[in-house]
Amino acid sequence: MEVAVDDGSRCRALAYPPLVGRPEPGDTVLLNTTALAMGLGTGGYAMVVAVPDRLPQDPAGPGHLVKARYTPLQATVLGADEQDSPHHGLLREADSLDGMPVVVADLHSALPAILCGLYLERPAARVAYVMLDGGALPAWFSMACAKLREIGWLTGVVTVGQSFGGDLEAVTTHTGLLAARHVLGADVTVVAQGPGNLGTGTKWGFSGVSSGEAVNAAGVLNGRPVAALRVSEGDLRERHIGVSHHSLTAYGRVALTRADVVVPELGGAFGARVERQAAPLGERHNLVRVQVDGLYDALKASPVGLSTMGRKLDEDLAYFLTSAAAGRHAATLLPA
Repeated sequence: MEVAVDDGSRCRALAYPPLVGRPEPGDTVLLNTTALAMGLGTGGYAMVVAVPDRLPQDPAGPGHLVKARYTPLQATVLGADEQDSPHHGLLREADSLDGMPVVVADLHSALPAILCGLYLERPAARVAYVMLDGGALPAWFSMACAKLREIGWLTGVVTVGQSFGGDLEAVTTHTGLLAARHVLGADVTVVAQGPGNLGTGTKWGFSGVSSGEAVNAAGVLNGRPVAALRVSEGDLRERHIGVSHHSLTAYGRVALTRADVVVPELGGAFGARVERQAAPLGERHNLVRVQVDGLYDALKASPVGLSTMGRKLDEDLAYFLTSAAAGRHAATLLPA
């Protein structure tokens, strides 16, 4: 929506009706403008905190799973794994992913690219998305998720940890993966943060550490972890050129379970750099080289706009090809 502010300016604002109700023209709204003030790339909106003159009804249940706990906008949802859920009995006994491929990526922007590679090879696959809480908390913020569900490229979104707003809610990454497999019937699950992420330029201070933890969760549940490298030739920061230090730390230090680390055959000097940087990961993982032939055309035909850190497909082609290659490899792990 567009909001007229007291100082005479106007700004774009975003409201989540399940949290604050649905604002109407003429309403007074309380705004949080942090994202605008800081110029956040994924948050170019003011956020509606409340419609003070017309507050929403208190939640009546069912569900007692509170997310964004002890913040002013904590939300009560029905967790797929909690006692009031119709899926509780199923998830109470579930303990295995039955070998399901689980593609793990650092950034949310990898999701549609992974699906482009996967559906190029296996167009009938059922894919779920487990959204971690390192970026946006509400899944509603992701326009990509909405579009991918609409066209049938996602059978559902499971929000875990403090994230919320998915088709299913779960307490942990583990129960989120189990819900994706046993409730949504997924053949493949993609795991990544929600839109946006947090980094400090230090080895350990970035929210994508959670991708290494997701590899572990997939492994202990008898899944088949597939690690998508974060690769860039368009990022101006040296620590992200080639294979990002985020991937090297998350998969090289945090992930204790053996995974298939997909190394795309990009060719040329840059491709050789990526292979050289990824080589140390072979000490604890399976390095799988994947051809990228045909992936560019699949990415160009993506039903969802591709963008990472403000860069489009041709501005950081290596990033999207690497993500699509991970999806292509996951497709080869499915039964014939």
